[in-house]
Amino acid sequence: MLACLCCVGLPTLHAATSTPEILTVAIFDFDSKDEAVHDLGPKVATLVNANLSAEPQLITVERAELEKILGEQELGLSGTVSPASAAKVGQLTGAKVLVTGRVFKVDKETVIVAKIIGTETSRVFGEMVKGTAASAITDLSNDLAKKIAATITQKGDTLVAKVESREDRIARIKASVKDKKLPSVSVKIGERHFGQPVIDPAAQTELALVLQECGFKLIDDKSPGKADVEITGDAFSAYGMRKGNLISCKARVELKAQTAAGDLLAVDRQTSMAVDIAEQTAAKTALQNAAMDLAERLAPKLAK
Repeated sequence: MLACLCCVGLPTLHAATSTPEILTVAIFDFDSKDEAVHDLGPKVATLVNANLSAEPQLITVERAELEKILGEQELGLSGTVSPASAAKVGQLTGAKVLVTGRVFKVDKETVIVAKIIGTETSRVFGEMVKGTAASAITDLSNDLAKKIAATITQKGDTLVAKVESREDRIARIKASVKDKKLPSVSVKIGERHFGQPVIDPAAQTELALVLQECGFKLIDDKSPGKADVEITGDAFSAYGMRKGNLISCKARVELKAQTAAGDLLAVDRQTSMAVDIAEQTAAKTALQNAAMDLAERLAPKLAK
């Protein structure tokens, strides 16, 4: 089961209007190359992860799942993640914030420095704790986690990109296809949640609605003619995690657009995530978010 789908995925984390925003955080192994602390990097990361997971406004990526996801991309959990690679890591994991750092010795002190990176904005903030040789690594990690949590909470607006309204995004799509010839389109995207078929597919509905609002003519099975462009694909959603009364779900949508003659116009995919008090609503919203992102990239490719 996708145990950490609440925290992988996807692009944008949306909470219900009545609930506070929940930020997803991925903690990477801290660098600890110095001989005196060579085994502390992963331990510090694990302890920081455990402490941050207790913060009500944060959801942490399960480290085992993070290792699996990034391992497949040959990125691993190393502390070498940088602002330049943050966007890709955020796309793969769905994390809005990445935390990495370094553990080292200065004279007789143990120093732990954390780097807090926004995956959408590439903004970086730092925090540090230090202690004597007698200081417990658990205490230092706990203190560092508190500082990290405070920074993420206080600097959230600069770590995470501002969320545009749906109206603004529709207006931007309309502008991208203005004065162009728009083909008629059909949209068929199969959808599953937890391996079960869905009667009313959210991704298909959202993509069709966006294209219609932007001036494309929709064709379905009951229409007399055949669409100029056929958009087909597959979508799935899955439960992620419960945090108090909030439930997170992740969704992925894959699609392709072809002309009636069979010419391939576009192939694309998008992963997204959403939080709500109801699982089905969170799943539908995640699918809707992914479809909106896809529509924004797809529409200009369909216009002539």
